[in-house]
Amino acid sequence: MDDGPAWRERQRRAVRAHAEADERRRAAERAEAAQIVAWFVAEATRRGLPTTRLRARSYDGHGRYRTRLTGWYVDRARSRAVDAAGRWYLLTVPASLRARLLGADPPPSPAPLVVGEGGRDGESIPLRALLARRLDEGDGRG
Repeated sequence: MDDGPAWRERQRRAVRAHAEADERRRAAERAEAAQIVAWFVAEATRRGLPTTRLRARSYDGHGRYRTRLTGWYVDRARSRAVDAAGRWYLLTVPASLRARLLGADPPPSPAPLVVGEGGRDGESIPLRALLARRLDEGDGRG
């Protein structure tokens, strides 16, 4: 039984090392995705792709709300966008009377390297491919 405390300590260290490695991987992915989004904003600006006032949709899909955000929708559903400052947004918010009257204020979130990964529909696309496609479409969805 002398091995019990030592084994538990080794396990704790292994779990901690695994969690730290996982966090480093996630931080590297967030940094790479942020660079891709910055590239998109620079390229959209260079091409003169007009920004638009972004709107958010309620989680249940029945309400659309004004936001203070200006940027580009990047998917056909208009549920994801990049603002002019290079922040990534999921444009879904809780339904509320306040949002209907005053507008919604969705928070920015880290952009994923693969958009839609783990989603129910099984459709996913690399972030760079999604943003390149949006650039190629030009004004089509601005």
